Amino acid sequence: MRAEFVNPFLASLLNVLKTMASMDLAPQKPRLKRDHVARGDVSGLIGMIGPTTKGSMSITFDESLALEIMQRMLGERPNGINEEVTDMVGEITNMVTGGAKRMLADQGHDFDMATPAVVSGRGHTITHKCDGTIIIMPFVSEHGQAFIEICFDS
Repeated sequence: MRAEFVNPFLASLLNVLKTMASMDLAPQKPRLKRDHVARGDVSGLIGMIGPTTKGSMSITFDESLALEIMQRMLGERPNGINEEVTDMVGEITNMVTGGAKRMLADQGHDFDMATPAVVSGRGHTITHKCDGTIIIMPFVSEHGQAFIEICFDS
């Protein structure tokens, strides 16, 4: 998978969390993901399709990080992952994909976005909507980890 597809999603995630939650995440080293098990507690997954490619992207948050983002964005902190937290993760997934879509359109890559699905629970699985390689990029913060996964058909 080419960096030109991956980097807009990474930049968009950092921008969304900085803008909406005044939070900085530190990107770690990307790697290939070879299973379907999520690395965190709550994930948003969105499919994308365009004239020349299709793919999907997911963002997974540790519960502690999701709750901190909720506190910073909405001023409330639930005791655990609930419907409001999953709604927030779906909205973050939408905002990140929308930001990446704008950047990719500037490079001549256009695609439509599906409605995000959100899954939560320890050990939940993420099934990407493509046959290509899955790249996983970890991010760390003082409140926990986030993981972005990107998969496009080549």
